[in-house]
Amino acid sequence: QVQLVESGGGVVQTGGSLRLSCVASGRTSGYYFMGWFRQAPGKEREFVAAINWSGRTTQYGDSVKGRFTISKDNAKNTAYLHMDSLKSEDTAVYYCAAKSTLFEFTISASWNAYDFWGQGTQVTVSS
Repeated sequence: QVQLVESGGGVVQTGGSLRLSCVASGRTSGYYFMGWFRQAPGKEREFVAAINWSGRTTQYGDSVKGRFTISKDNAKNTAYLHMDSLKSEDTAVYYCAAKSTLFEFTISASWNAYDFWGQGTQVTVSS
């Protein structure tokens, strides 16, 4: 089992920045890839970003490309989501997810590919 704990959410003005963190604990040995998803009230869960085990491969949802950056520090078992140029439509609960894998290069944008989820952290962008 892997436990994920997100932090860093809050209220920010339009155009501002935030950095979310996701710390993994438990059975974190071996390869695993991580992702960020978000869900706004009344909307479906949306893919935000994903990163493979080494951090060399990343993938982003269309709505955040060029504004958000995902990164990973394996020594700290932590993934980050740096969010710039925030818009009101970025307001949502952001969830970190992880999946153990046999291969270093595996990555996925599909929420059902992930086995472990954090509790979520609220991001509110106000004008």
